[in-house]
Amino acid sequence: MSQIITIGQSPFSLTLRLPEIGQPEIVAFGSGPSSSQSLSHVERSSRVNGMDEAVPSAVLLPLGGMGFFGWPAIAGHRQGRDFLLQFTGWTIEKNGSEVSLLAEDKVAAMRLAIRFEHFSSGVLSMATELTNLGEGDYVLDRCMAASFLCPAGEVDLVTFTGMWGREFQTRRELLGDGIWSRESRRGRTSHDRFPMFRLEGEGSSFGVTLGWSGNHQAVVDRLDDGRRLLHVGELFESGEVILKSGATYHSPVAYAGADSAAFHALLRDEILDWPGGSMSPRPVTLNTWEGNYFDHKMDSLKAQATAAAELGIERFVLDDGWFGRRDDDTTSLGDWDIDPRKYPDGLKPLVDHVTGLGMQFGIWFEPEMINPVSELYKAHPDWALQIEGRPLLLSRNQLVLDLTRPEVSDYLFSKIDAVLRDHAVSYIKWDMNRDLTHAAGRDGRAKISEQTRAVYALMDRIRAAHPQVEIESCSSGGGRIDYGVLKRTHRVWTSDCTDALERLEIQRGASLFVPPEILGSHISASPNHQTGRRHTLAFRALVAMAYHLGVELNPLELGDDERKELKTYIETYKRLRPLLHAKGANFRIEPRDGRYVWGAASADKIVAFVAQGPQMVGEQPEPLTLPEAILSHGGSWRVRLIHPTQPEFIRISDGQKRLLAGEITFELSELSTIGLPLLMLRPESAILLEFEPVSNKGGHHG
Repeated sequence: MSQIITIGQSPFSLTLRLPEIGQPEIVAFGSGPSSSQSLSHVERSSRVNGMDEAVPSAVLLPLGGMGFFGWPAIAGHRQGRDFLLQFTGWTIEKNGSEVSLLAEDKVAAMRLAIRFEHFSSGVLSMATELTNLGEGDYVLDRCMAASFLCPAGEVDLVTFTGMWGREFQTRRELLGDGIWSRESRRGRTSHDRFPMFRLEGEGSSFGVTLGWSGNHQAVVDRLDDGRRLLHVGELFESGEVILKSGATYHSPVAYAGADSAAFHALLRDEILDWPGGSMSPRPVTLNTWEGNYFDHKMDSLKAQATAAAELGIERFVLDDGWFGRRDDDTTSLGDWDIDPRKYPDGLKPLVDHVTGLGMQFGIWFEPEMINPVSELYKAHPDWALQIEGRPLLLSRNQLVLDLTRPEVSDYLFSKIDAVLRDHAVSYIKWDMNRDLTHAAGRDGRAKISEQTRAVYALMDRIRAAHPQVEIESCSSGGGRIDYGVLKRTHRVWTSDCTDALERLEIQRGASLFVPPEILGSHISASPNHQTGRRHTLAFRALVAMAYHLGVELNPLELGDDERKELKTYIETYKRLRPLLHAKGANFRIEPRDGRYVWGAASADKIVAFVAQGPQMVGEQPEPLTLPEAILSHGGSWRVRLIHPTQPEFIRISDGQKRLLAGEITFELSELSTIGLPLLMLRPESAILLEFEPVSNKGGHHG
């Protein structure tokens, strides 16, 4: 009888049957393991015109050509031969929470290892290793990291699309009978095809993400019994992965979990690698980009730092423009030496001034890029990724350095290391501002996969040399946000668009897989630099406050009233961030009629942000109900309006005024039934509500 193995535990686990020949069959996925597994051993029959012995289709990493006629998850050949794979002799290895399944194909001389790990968050991970045991080269055309089973019937697929400045736009579609496929060939995670998915079917809903920052693909294939397999993995260019004798391909890691809480817990507890072993309170950050662009003047920057410290800002990040002869975006990438024109005494006077004010100092790099107008390109034009006979394609006046060459990686490390070694730097904003084209080595072979791993290696090397330094992943904003880069970084720049209205949808989508304290969100100037919209400081601040709060403007340009108001928002953020960034505390509600609601909850406090994006269609706003999961504490509570002191409402009743002044108590359970009768907000405005429990003597029912 074939073996049965269960990986993980209720309520999210994977049960497999290991056959004598063929791929592991998925018995159950996403629910607790069955106490009885007798039915899993019953062989299934097929139609008259099918195979005499039905080949299971709901399997991990299905292989074509031997009775499975769906989309094969692994494909390759040895100069046209050994294109069929059929693994036998499955064995199991266990090491704590890690489980490995191993088998060989002795005909094709290949070995397959499927690696699993189950985490305390409830998330399961899966990765694939394929080893060439033969003498000749094996051309690997495809090797998915993982396959996940979703039920038959109607299944909605939730994905994210977008563009620069408008990332994480949520899309929902009903899967049909054919193959659904999405491929990203940009050489980075991308703004338009994030490797994050959610499948919602009858009785089964789960999310999947791929921890990989390069080319990737996802395929949903409908099986012959109506169920579906979702495959995720790396995407190869032709001939990109050739396994020499004895060589092994290691796929990225794919993760599957029930909900956002599970993915947030996974990142917080297992993936993020914090200096010192734990996350410090997320410091309020001033980033100099929109306040200065390339115009760096020492006296002004020092004055901005002083003003920032007075506002309560805790980290000062010097953005693009400090190196080479970088007066615009056409020059100097690769010349990572301090510009003596702007900084005749070096960066140390500015760094010392910032740290002397009690703030951390951060600095911007774009290590992977080079401008043709640079000293580095003059000396080493061959260091750029290029293909002989093909034109060098510029994007943002940039080419891409070939980090797979040791001399290039060593050069970059030495330049970054020198800045970090000679200055009190606590933070790197690591940018990457273009997609990859003609990404090949001197031999003309594609190397996007190798380049991605080389970027990881450089990050790892810098982290090892400077373990106290945090890194932000920025890539034209949100172009490189994934669990692969987050193993090496501590924050992502969610989007280059700081417009609060646009950020409502961007941050809602990103929050499905990334916890709020990792998502950089800044209060920028009005009118907004990307859209030209004008928003109140209250709206800009409240949309940003629940995340990793920052400021993206020149504080010297604020009026006295604005400076005073901004300071109150920063003080509120500092007071609330222990709750806003606490494990398991976050919630969000799907927007309806343009109203967005998100926040965090504990036994003694609930914080809710309510924002109205576009103008409502309804005559009145729907009463605000909160998720059942955060209302279990019970008791009498009250709510207060914290910010702004004068909300931008269309109409408010006397009862609503008393309610928001904390004068009316209510049972917490009412927030899941009756709901909070909130005022109608004007479009593009927001309020911050704070709920606290009170004794029965602390108020009266209105």
